[in-house]
Amino acid sequence: MIKAAIMGHGTVGSGVYEVFEMNAEKIARVVGEPVEVKYVLDLRDFSALPYGHKFVTDFAVIENDPEISVVAEVMGGVGAAYQFTKRCLEAGKSVCTSNKELVATHGEELLRIAEEHGVNYMFEASVGGGIPIIRPMLQCLAANEFNEICGILNGTTNYILTQMIHNGVRFEDALRQAQESGYAEKDPTADIEGHDACRKICILSDLAFGDKFDPDAVSCEGITKITLEDVANADKLGCVIKLLGRAVRCEDGTAYAYVAPHLIHKESPLAAVEDVFNAIMVDGNATGEVMFYGKGAGKLATASAVAADMLDSIEHADHRRRIMWGDGSKNLLRPIDSLQSAWYVRFKGASADAEAVLPVESVSEPVQGVVVVRTRKLSTNDMAKKASELAQKGQVLAAMRML
Repeated sequence: MIKAAIMGHGTVGSGVYEVFEMNAEKIARVVGEPVEVKYVLDLRDFSALPYGHKFVTDFAVIENDPEISVVAEVMGGVGAAYQFTKRCLEAGKSVCTSNKELVATHGEELLRIAEEHGVNYMFEASVGGGIPIIRPMLQCLAANEFNEICGILNGTTNYILTQMIHNGVRFEDALRQAQESGYAEKDPTADIEGHDACRKICILSDLAFGDKFDPDAVSCEGITKITLEDVANADKLGCVIKLLGRAVRCEDGTAYAYVAPHLIHKESPLAAVEDVFNAIMVDGNATGEVMFYGKGAGKLATASAVAADMLDSIEHADHRRRIMWGDGSKNLLRPIDSLQSAWYVRFKGASADAEAVLPVESVSEPVQGVVVVRTRKLSTNDMAKKASELAQKGQVLAAMRML
């Protein structure tokens, strides 16, 4: 019998235990023998649960038990989760995680430690929750060079934008609805400011391009400045607003990686992705574009991905998965200043002033002194200069990329 442990008994951790109990017979058939969760690590008291006797509060119990061969890390953060993961790997135990922050900031180190000790560090659940994306990139699409990865990577912000687009709900009220529905945390900063999506696009970039993309160095903009006026203007342009994480490979091997709200055409497959659903478009130089779609979060969906990694680690105990990227020394992240985009600009002032400053593709008739401009392509740096120049003639109310 295979013995496993779970570190953390929150939403995902309890889900992982539930998956192993619920699908015990199927899991045994997959790996060739039963798998038992021997320990669950958590400081809180869960003694009233049917499996309350399995809880431990001392990590060393898991670390020093030679029967434990695979561990789920679903604690979150980069404090204890980082230390415990390192120690598990050094003790010869594979670790599988949904912890996007840990993978994005310390993934290359943990993968190196796993290699040194002949075990696996796996993290399918860290990007798409229950949506398979890591394994398809490493296996099904392994023969491709990746040209671009672009996706809706955060269900909370997508839910908020869907409420704004379809129901005319203001951002503040849509956020409150998301919190009441359990889609947003009490402190929603990581979601609405784009940090969650940023960590995910960094992990995908690490895998796609082979070197570390530091979340602290990646341009990140959230959705807090989007108004119902912007939503209505986007509709008139045949677009919807989505928060996208995007990585684009350049000819010299460097890549742009960033998170920002975009106006995307309604014909785009991403435009139809609504509520808490996520979608990731991957453009391979052999396959062309393929899209992965589903719920990017949720207890059992995320737990399913963690459990699947654990089974993969068990099956490949004697032949570890080859997953690796560099430490960032290749400096593959290209400054976003030179990224070319068309832009949506909402400007309070004379349309003639906007046309005199911006490379205009189209401009609306003024409504209460406000004009909407769609520009031709220009770089991020040039757009910033144009916006500064335009601000001297009136007020730039919004500027967003168009895709």
